Amino acid sequence: MKKLESTLVNMVAVLVGVAVITGGLLAWVNHVTEGPIKLQDEMALANGIKEVMCADDLKVTADDEISQTFDGKELKFVVHKVADGSGKFLGAAVESVTMGFGGDLKVLVGFDAEGKVLGYTILQASETPGLGAKADKWFQADGKGSIIGKKADNPLKVKNDDGDVEAITASTITSRAFLKAVNQAYQVYAGQDRGQDTDGSSGASQQAGKHHQNPED
Repeated sequence: MKKLESTLVNMVAVLVGVAVITGGLLAWVNHVTEGPIKLQDEMALANGIKEVMCADDLKVTADDEISQTFDGKELKFVVHKVADGSGKFLGAAVESVTMGFGGDLKVLVGFDAEGKVLGYTILQASETPGLGAKADKWFQADGKGSIIGKKADNPLKVKNDDGDVEAITASTITSRAFLKAVNQAYQVYAGQDRGQDTDGSSGASQQAGKHHQNPED
């Protein structure tokens, strides 16, 4: 068999062939893993909603995507309205994002029917390593800067800004970003119709509904 000559044309052809094969393999892997990853994300969101609403026996009745402008920038929010087994409106879990110290800080905040904070969890944090994890604990009921039970009709602020929330030690910027995300989530939630809606069609709704029907799952 004749040896392939090391010409520029041959080398380019080999590189193109390798790129095509590699691209095909990556596309196939992406296709195979897309479904499981999506399902995992939906289950994580459903569990997060239960966590921030402090209830297991619940059903997501609507997933409203809202665009609202804050500080001249249009932001997108998702309001997951929640009811108990009898259909009574419990409140909503709101996905909110703002700019933190190192990038986007995305939180999921649970509000009761009166607008008080039930719980929260950090969905995404691009902060200095450790600060994101610290924020996930600091503002909880047993944290030094607890916001649980508070209502953000008057914006929540750290003490340095004449508020009553204790900022994370040596991280006022992250604390401000977190409270801003909570305040914006409240404003979006407060502007929503609090009535009962028909079933939402998102994965979070479906997963929560399954849990309600089969509590032991």
